[in-house]
Amino acid sequence: MKRALKKLNICLLVSALLMLAGCSGTGATGSEPVMGDGYYLDTICSISIYRMKDAQGEVKDAADMSEDAEAAINEAFDLCSELESKISRTRKDSDISRLNSAGGEWVDVSEETRELIQKGLDYSDLSGGRFDITVGGVTEQWDFHAPEGEAKIPDEDALAEAVKHINYRYVEIEDGRVRLKDPETKLDLGGIAKGYIGDKMSELLESKGVVSAVVNLGGNVICIGGKTDQDDFVIGVETPFSDRTEIIGKINARDRTLVTSGVYERQIEVDGKRYHHILNTETGWPVDTDLDAVTLTADKGYSADIDALSTICLILGADDGIKLIEKQDGMEGVFVLSDGSIRTTEGAGFEEVK
Repeated sequence: MKRALKKLNICLLVSALLMLAGCSGTGATGSEPVMGDGYYLDTICSISIYRMKDAQGEVKDAADMSEDAEAAINEAFDLCSELESKISRTRKDSDISRLNSAGGEWVDVSEETRELIQKGLDYSDLSGGRFDITVGGVTEQWDFHAPEGEAKIPDEDALAEAVKHINYRYVEIEDGRVRLKDPETKLDLGGIAKGYIGDKMSELLESKGVVSAVVNLGGNVICIGGKTDQDDFVIGVETPFSDRTEIIGKINARDRTLVTSGVYERQIEVDGKRYHHILNTETGWPVDTDLDAVTLTADKGYSADIDALSTICLILGADDGIKLIEKQDGMEGVFVLSDGSIRTTEGAGFEEVK
């Protein structure tokens, strides 16, 4: 089924935690991008193509190559759907669901699933298990999508039992197979999957000749090239808890990816107390953190990496999170503290909006 594709100014408010800031001018000649959107990965996702190469290698406005641009967008979303079907924890026929229900036996999985699991293990190790892809038994105890007034906190005994089976060292990868040594351990790749899928979608778009575009997967943004040869894209960083109506600042981006994670993304209220979705792997309960949100930037192609790292930073808190990002080559960060203050790494290029 062909998706609805529209030529829209990318300055329209886009989904989730990051939006493009500034509404002047679109392409080199003032033409609008070719844009498509759809509901994937539990959020509204969009792709806006500004320029691409024709068959002779000449760069043109996407509006002058609308059929090619639309075809590229459709293929990118098809890839998104395909990858989501493999790595989703909630789809019964996915690689992850089959692993989680295999009772400790080896399971043949796709190359993409193995690649993503390995990257998740790397960041689980980097964080000392604070970020752990075997948290699935705990995350399934929480329903952060429950309608208002119907949310419940997990049974304490069930949660404590699930915590016992969190350990990324229980995951084994061998050739085309994966297994969980503890039969009760369950994977959840939600903390890294969106960035990985965004990286793959951007690679596909570039293989189709796209040289200027924005992929927005709801808080995960990838900028291919710049808005023009001279002008970068300008990405607005949303004010936490503003319901996507305000920005606290902006960042210029060219061939960069930006990821925001926040404690307000998914939360429930029970008996007057709020519980967010960033969970402590030692207790199963939401982590105590002095941060409301973290926005990280890196070179295009590293969206999966900063997807995981942004969650790790929320868990660590501002001081340790900043120290961690300052040790990573080519990565920068904007840290919004719970008291409303903002801290950044030295090269973040963040311009606060007063």
